[in-house]
Amino acid sequence: MIAGILAVDIGGISIKAAVLDDQGRMLTDRLSIATPAPCPPARLIDLVADLVQDMPTFNRISVGFPGVVRQGCVLTAVNLQSEEWAGFDLARALSERLGNYPTRVINDADMIGFAFTSGTGLEVMVTLGTGFGTAIFRNGELMPHMELAHHPIAEGRTYDQYLGDAELKRVGGQIWNDRLNLALGLINTLFHPDQILLGGGNARCISTDLPANVQIMPEVRGMSGGAALWREDLSLTGQFSG
Repeated sequence: MIAGILAVDIGGISIKAAVLDDQGRMLTDRLSIATPAPCPPARLIDLVADLVQDMPTFNRISVGFPGVVRQGCVLTAVNLQSEEWAGFDLARALSERLGNYPTRVINDADMIGFAFTSGTGLEVMVTLGTGFGTAIFRNGELMPHMELAHHPIAEGRTYDQYLGDAELKRVGGQIWNDRLNLALGLINTLFHPDQILLGGGNARCISTDLPANVQIMPEVRGMSGGAALWREDLSLTGQFSG
């Protein structure tokens, strides 16, 4: 098998991995393991190493991470519940652990967005999981990171606090869906996007009528965005570490 790209999607609920070709097609089944809480860096790296130990040959690594990432280093990781993440060079640490392959790390919503963006117009990717993640694309180009998760939405609470997995379990599906409609209305008012793309594990809990420009995307395809991190035009922007 031709060496591919190892794509790792780190979430507050689960860690997923698969090997992709350069077009983002999955060359393996997607493997998954539960994310512990808390999940400090050393624990995460051990889990990823165990998860991918039997994967076929790869020569590059792409990582989607649930927090703010700059040049492969983590700035915030609220949903992993460990202060050890602040300033941690995840790209370097994973590269060294998995065989010194070139490694690039990006926010998880950004990576998932690359899997689904049409490349036309203004598109907003929203991930519904442990928290509420966002990525904005203009004609297929990732815009400078603008995370809505920690911005207040209602009742003095942030999007994360208002629509995260803990609130879904606490208030139930009906209220959560009402809140989601409020959030989508605000995003439409703020950005007037051509499309809003919904993904993440809790997208399966959507039961409300959605605005005409909103689509629910299949979760299993989200990892294919990892191939985009190795396109030449992206690697030259300095947004990723490798």
